[in-house]
Amino acid sequence: MTESRERRLLLLLAAVQFTHVLDFMVMLPLGPQLMRELHIGPAGFSALLGCYSVASGLAGFFGSTFIDRFERRSLLLLTYLGFIVGTLGCALAHSAPMLAVARSICGIFGGLCGSLVMTVASDLVPPQRRAAGLGLVTTSFSVAAAFGVPLGLALANRFNWEAPFWGVAVLSVILCGLISVNLPTLKEHIHPTARFGFAPILEVVRDSNARRALAFYGMLVFAHFTIIPMLAPYLIGNVHLAENQLFLVYLVGGLLSLFSTPRIGRMADDLGRVRVYGGLVGFAILITLGITHARPMPLFWLVLLGGSFFVFASGRFVPAQAILSLAVPPRRRGAFLSLSSCARDIMAGLTTAVGGWLVVKTPTGEIVGYDRLGWIAVVSGVFSVWLASRVRSVEHSIPMVAVGVPAAEVAEVANQVNRSNG
Repeated sequence: MTESRERRLLLLLAAVQFTHVLDFMVMLPLGPQLMRELHIGPAGFSALLGCYSVASGLAGFFGSTFIDRFERRSLLLLTYLGFIVGTLGCALAHSAPMLAVARSICGIFGGLCGSLVMTVASDLVPPQRRAAGLGLVTTSFSVAAAFGVPLGLALANRFNWEAPFWGVAVLSVILCGLISVNLPTLKEHIHPTARFGFAPILEVVRDSNARRALAFYGMLVFAHFTIIPMLAPYLIGNVHLAENQLFLVYLVGGLLSLFSTPRIGRMADDLGRVRVYGGLVGFAILITLGITHARPMPLFWLVLLGGSFFVFASGRFVPAQAILSLAVPPRRRGAFLSLSSCARDIMAGLTTAVGGWLVVKTPTGEIVGYDRLGWIAVVSGVFSVWLASRVRSVEHSIPMVAVGVPAAEVAEVANQVNRSNG
């Protein structure tokens, strides 16, 4: 496959990931509106976010039992269709219980779809360019923040909170057709001796390197999502950001990370994934403390602070995804990444629960206890760096020897992979 075709397919996967990410992200700034219109408090809103994460986590766990047994494109299409059904359910929900059911459906199929997107991208991109390739797919987060979330907020303010979900559903239907036409059949990962049931999970559990990688990723997610759910209510209630100006934080943050994310991927390939990850965590700690201890400030500085959070805190996921993708052999990649999504969603659900316990909304609209969440995020981030340093890469480009690639070139690739491991 040529690099130009590889890039086109990665952009298509990024578009699919965009819809999945936007479906989750748009719920966060809708928090004040949902709490007002559905008559729920911070705990109720956290529960709406948590049911998505729990459902996605369970789907990731059970999905790992069969995900490597089937051809990638067909399974991706199937899960994407389920995600579309769940998104339509969100658009048609008019109460908190109905929305919780629809969010759970989105979590089940969206979680599997997200894991498959990263699995397919890892299958398409060789190890020496893995971080850069996954960085391109990860720009979906930036585009969702820069354009998707502001547009979703505009639709919600112009019509109602259900409108963003209608938009996601329509776009997803279009992308579903593009996947069926453009994505090639991917079945080289299927192993003739692979077993059904919980055998793939047991293989991962018995692998000490895979266990360390799962622990690392779970800790990263915990550090990141500890402050995310209550970010919008805190900026509005404590920092006195106007609700109609909230989109500026996501717009600027998304635009900045749209340019920074691909560069972070290339840096991780060139300088070492763990090394770049540790540097990003250091900057993210300073920004996290700044946000969680923020008081009323001029709009310019607030938007700059929020934008920096997207660049450094969200940027951590680029080298992290590359570290994960190289932690197991390709034949077990789908099951492993599905389990990693399970760990991600369990941790994300746990953070919403922690936020519901530690954070209280006063009658004046202020959020109390947000600073404690910031310190929890800092400690978790530092711990994740140590865990990342203990994950080794087990995938190399050795098969190139069999197709006639000169030994000197193979050695150079191996050197690149070793440098990328940090």
